[in-house]
Amino acid sequence: MRVLLLLLLAADWSQAQKSEPGLGGFGEGGFRGADRYDFALVVPAATQECFWHFAHQSGNFYLDHMVQWVTGMASDHRLAVRVLSPDGSLISSSYQVIGQIHFETQTTGFYQMCLGNQNRLGAVRVFLNFGVVYGGQEVTEVNGVNSSLLNIQGSVVRLQTAVFHIWRFYSHARARRGGDLHLLDSTRDYVSWWSLAQTLVILTAGPLQLLFLRRLFINHTHKTRC
Repeated sequence: MRVLLLLLLAADWSQAQKSEPGLGGFGEGGFRGADRYDFALVVPAATQECFWHFAHQSGNFYLDHMVQWVTGMASDHRLAVRVLSPDGSLISSSYQVIGQIHFETQTTGFYQMCLGNQNRLGAVRVFLNFGVVYGGQEVTEVNGVNSSLLNIQGSVVRLQTAVFHIWRFYSHARARRGGDLHLLDSTRDYVSWWSLAQTLVILTAGPLQLLFLRRLFINHTHKTRC
């Protein structure tokens, strides 16, 4: 009976040691459900947006960002990006229009990603693509007959890597398409408003020319009476 009790206590203790940290006070900016995310968001003027992503140790963490367009009177298209470790230390930073951050995670926990808009007169729309990629798990051979499993595992890992890179290129192309679409829309609006202004100038110039021509032919001489 004592031996069974000791085994139960040891099992509970080992399970407690493997527990992962909770979300804590990270709020709604924490991501833990999947290993890959891609979405676009708007960072207001002179504002910093932060997100947290959970990652295990010995994972390949990546963060790609692309500024698609700016609003208002913003002149700087670059974005200040920082990645912090779970203990709050700075791992890597970037200040570019299109930037990439890659590193290997050293500890298990929530890694913080902060996006800072340095413009004070306009917002920035940025596309994010981030996540964690883990290596394949080791397969233990049993009686020397599982060598084929190792080959199958290697093929699956290579296939997953190829699919992952295809997905990243697709996300990057989709982000560029969003930026190009906004550029086309802004160019179309600019051409439309400029054409409307020129049309108004032409329509206004016609009556003004007629008015000036009529004024040229008006006789301003006055006859004096005796």
